[in-house]
Amino acid sequence: MKVHETRSHAHSSGDDERKITRKQKAEGKTTEGEAEKSPKKAKTEEEDETKDEDGQEDGKSTEDIKAQFEKFCKATSEHLSIQQMREILEANGQDASGADDAVVPRCQDILFYGPLDKCPVCGGNLEVSDTTYMCSVSYSEWSSCTYTSQDPPRRDNPIKLPDSLKDSGVADLLKEYEDRKGRCRPVLPGTDKPFRGMMIALSGRLTQTHQYWKSKIEKHGGKVSNSVIGATCLVVSPVERERGGSSKVAEAMEKGIPIVREAWLSDCIEKKVTQPLDAYNIVSDRAVAGRPIPLYQQDAGEEALETLTAELKMFGKRAVHKDSRLQDEGGQILEKDGILYNCAFAASDRGRGVNEFCIVQLITVPENRLYMYYKRGRIGDEAGAEEKLDEWENVDNAIKEFAKQFQGLTGNDFETWEREKKIEKKLCMLFPVDIDDGVEVRHGGLGLRQLGVAAAHCKLESEVANFMKVLCSQEIYRYALMEMGLDFPDLPIGMVTDLHLKRCEEVLLEFVNRLQLNRDTGPKGDSLWSDFSQRMFTLMPSTRPYVFRDFSDIADNAAAALETVRDINVASRLIGDMSGATLDDPLFDRYKKLGCSISSVGKDTDDYKMVANYLEKTYEPVKVGEISYGVSLQNVFAVELSACPSLHEIKKLPNKVLLWCGTRSSNLLRHLQKGFLPAVCFLPVPGYMFGKAIVCSDAAAEAARYGFTAVDRPEGFLVLAVASLGEEVTELTSPPENSTSLEENKHGVVGLGRKKTDESEHFTWKDDIKVPCGKLIPSGHEDSMLEYNEYAVYDPQQVSICFLVAVRFEEKDVEYDTAE
Repeated sequence: MKVHETRSHAHSSGDDERKITRKQKAEGKTTEGEAEKSPKKAKTEEEDETKDEDGQEDGKSTEDIKAQFEKFCKATSEHLSIQQMREILEANGQDASGADDAVVPRCQDILFYGPLDKCPVCGGNLEVSDTTYMCSVSYSEWSSCTYTSQDPPRRDNPIKLPDSLKDSGVADLLKEYEDRKGRCRPVLPGTDKPFRGMMIALSGRLTQTHQYWKSKIEKHGGKVSNSVIGATCLVVSPVERERGGSSKVAEAMEKGIPIVREAWLSDCIEKKVTQPLDAYNIVSDRAVAGRPIPLYQQDAGEEALETLTAELKMFGKRAVHKDSRLQDEGGQILEKDGILYNCAFAASDRGRGVNEFCIVQLITVPENRLYMYYKRGRIGDEAGAEEKLDEWENVDNAIKEFAKQFQGLTGNDFETWEREKKIEKKLCMLFPVDIDDGVEVRHGGLGLRQLGVAAAHCKLESEVANFMKVLCSQEIYRYALMEMGLDFPDLPIGMVTDLHLKRCEEVLLEFVNRLQLNRDTGPKGDSLWSDFSQRMFTLMPSTRPYVFRDFSDIADNAAAALETVRDINVASRLIGDMSGATLDDPLFDRYKKLGCSISSVGKDTDDYKMVANYLEKTYEPVKVGEISYGVSLQNVFAVELSACPSLHEIKKLPNKVLLWCGTRSSNLLRHLQKGFLPAVCFLPVPGYMFGKAIVCSDAAAEAARYGFTAVDRPEGFLVLAVASLGEEVTELTSPPENSTSLEENKHGVVGLGRKKTDESEHFTWKDDIKVPCGKLIPSGHEDSMLEYNEYAVYDPQQVSICFLVAVRFEEKDVEYDTAE
């Protein structure tokens, strides 16, 4: 089975940037500026003749247009009242509502440049700001429309004036702009003044002199201050972070003023738009004592370290949130008539700048005390969260208030949700993260100090006991959720209901199906992807939500993330709460729950030698960044699952092959208890191009890519399974249009890679099971998207897991500098 797992990605700070790893910083990122350099459609000769170098018609320069527009705005402000402006907007089919300071620029814009057309994506009204035009309505109940443009669509119609203005002096003023041909393309004041209204402080040795930057900042609308007091931000060299900072840096940190690297200045000027300060903040994770820094503002590596060691604040439906501090007083979640009064909510809406969570609990404390705990804030911003703890005397009144809170947060009835699980996502409202009644493994699994004791008192043979110790520890699950950016401590994503996981799957499948039917590109396509991303990050909250850009993104960070979270939920239920004493042999108890047999394979046996040979022949170094990783065999375990056909049963089937499967350590407990599951969906990328299939490979190198964890976690597991491909086998070198026919026929499928194993070295095992063990050589299929052969099976009863192969990934050809 292909690992359907996240390849160590996480979220970057910029809205439009791709995710970067939280274990290692990306060495190179494509900036928006680079993206803008992509080839564009050539202008026609006619366009070239009618437009000057600024893209304006009739030879008018940008400065001419700006001066003319400013003069026009001054004149209209003097001659038109706010009420008259509203009437003009209404007459031209524009939005006339809102505050006065929104109506004025809206009216002046359409009078000068022409009436705005509707949003080309969703049909909503467009709004003008200093830097862009944007859609002001919602794309769906889940997300706001994210359409923006500096040259939006406009109607060809002449401006319509209300009857009350037709014979006034204003009509003469507007006559020049009635005709579409006389209108200019818009020049927004903020597009070349990205520092408008900003006071910027400079410190230390920059790549350009302070005087150079002072002139640039002032030219682009800003001012330079010699003091950080009152400054919008402080610009410094990145070395200030390592040096500890100057007195200006210390003062800025104390006052909470953003400290950004010099690239912020050049990027704002180049892109003509003010860039988000958070994306350039170089000391956001160097907090002043006593002031925590939001997770989403931290360096990705620092955030990873913090969440790996963070205490899970709510581990399940019965868990009293730790920030309430009532668990120390014996607090328990109120339960009445089969309902637990504990709800979690989330919403991710990029258009509104929203990424928030909310927790509401009714907590009973001994001596008949009752409290309502409420916590709401941006995901990852602990200091900025709103918290309330109110005591209630009457249980019925508290329950009514709880239901009122649920209604206000979601727009739905609480009891209908709890008893029937019926809910409808409402516009601009939160959505429940449906927590299950259990203990998430990040809380219930073995902690570091328990690991050795648990294994020492286990009745299992020592190697199997150590294997179970790994699978029952918190660590591998913390790492998995951290790598996917789903490790926010307030929300136990590893203990949600099956219904919630099903809803995530439905959103994913709906989007994949829409992509197959809808080939929209440009703004419409972008909005479709943005809407899906916001749906997924509402259901699976992250500190760094972003917009999925391609099928590989979906495969690694939506489909694989969903499969991994599903498997962690299975592990949480199997492991339960192991936070107590370990002398009662909890590892043996969990081993029995697995319902499978695991035994260590002796190193002098034929099976061990066969596995070692297969691994050595079909492995190639995994490359992460500039470092390649070899692999060493640590142990081999023979397994027999009750959920899978036995080896004896699988031998009765035709065309059997022993194949490699890569998987996260965090997924193993689910595989051992329930066997492999097919991939969740079809995507035209490796691992998912066969649709809902179990995918294996004849190359250990392919499985290792997915089983590899991280530089600081070199241990992992590969799986060897016998798969029956059936009587008919289909060969592919590229993804099919869709996988429906493959899934319905359930024939075996082989995806031919650019490399194959040398067939002259293949042999059989256990009489008639083919082992495609051989040196990796070119296959002749240079155009294949697959590097190695992949095998797909659609019926889980045609796959039997035989061996777990414990390996260690080792750096190759690396020299360490031991100098201090």
